[in-house]
Amino acid sequence: MIEEELRHALAALVDGLPPRQAAGAVERLMTGYRHGEAAPVLRDRADVVAYAAYRMPATFAAQAAALEAFASRTGEWRPESHLDIGGGTGAAVWAAADVWGGAHDGGPDGPRRTTVLDRSEPALALGRELAGASTADALGAAAWRHRSLTGHDQGGRPGEAALPEADLVTVSYVLGELAERDRLTVVDAAARAGRAVVVTEPGTPDGYARTIAARDHLVAAGLRVLAPCPHSERCPMVPGEDWCHFAARVNRSSLHRQVKGGSLPYEDEKFSYVAAAHPAIAGAPAPGRIVRRPQKRKGQVLLDLCTAGDGLRPATVTKRHGADYRRARDAKWGDAWPPEPDVEPAR
Repeated sequence: MIEEELRHALAALVDGLPPRQAAGAVERLMTGYRHGEAAPVLRDRADVVAYAAYRMPATFAAQAAALEAFASRTGEWRPESHLDIGGGTGAAVWAAADVWGGAHDGGPDGPRRTTVLDRSEPALALGRELAGASTADALGAAAWRHRSLTGHDQGGRPGEAALPEADLVTVSYVLGELAERDRLTVVDAAARAGRAVVVTEPGTPDGYARTIAARDHLVAAGLRVLAPCPHSERCPMVPGEDWCHFAARVNRSSLHRQVKGGSLPYEDEKFSYVAAAHPAIAGAPAPGRIVRRPQKRKGQVLLDLCTAGDGLRPATVTKRHGADYRRARDAKWGDAWPPEPDVEPAR
């Protein structure tokens, strides 16, 4: 429902651009990605619309997957306030609406109080416009605020006060756009502001390295890791040899196919994430997590697991395991293992 609303809203924005202007924005976007730009320069509304139409479905899918994994570890808990740091056009707040409810979401005081902070006024303006097309109360009532993410003004002097407190703070696809010295400043501010913090980055070795650094700071600030890790101890993956990441399936729009020059109707968005919460939030991590695509063989399924007690280890599930074998046949990369009773997040 929420995902479909987002796709319709993005399509309407693209359709509203003059064809020549839209084509020029797409070409600039294509050129930026060919040259490896992490955050293309968005010169005008056409650039912002093209970028949102191309990237928002993928970032929405990744963030929804990360938030869903977190929600599955916290049972009936639900955020009544949400702060999205560097949220731009708002993919994370759409994802939160998808995970914790659409219309009439929130607590007894009304819709979830949602605030998006970003340094790009054009992105915020477009995010506000997109949110107006949604039926989710939390999106319609969201505040879109322009401010520095690091608490400093453009001259490097101390700027605005601390971040507003919120039940949930998201920092999504942001750290890679910041100078290295500023990344952990943002993570520390998120840890002070939020009862729960979810950091999402691209599923590359560099994105994983930024995620692990953020994870270490969240743990040092007293938060417990609830997903994807089965523990809050040191990550057992060796930097430079492997990295922890997952994948979310994204249905490509015609703009996706045009920008990437691909013909497949889908793509897999690779992402790394960490979700952590203060001890006051009830919940526990999964006993283990599937960290690679399960390999199906005749009469058996091969799993690569990250576990609380044994670190990284392989597991083979065969027909003689009965119900677990049937579950393993359906298991996906990123799922908890061994299987647990399904816990649905509050709606």
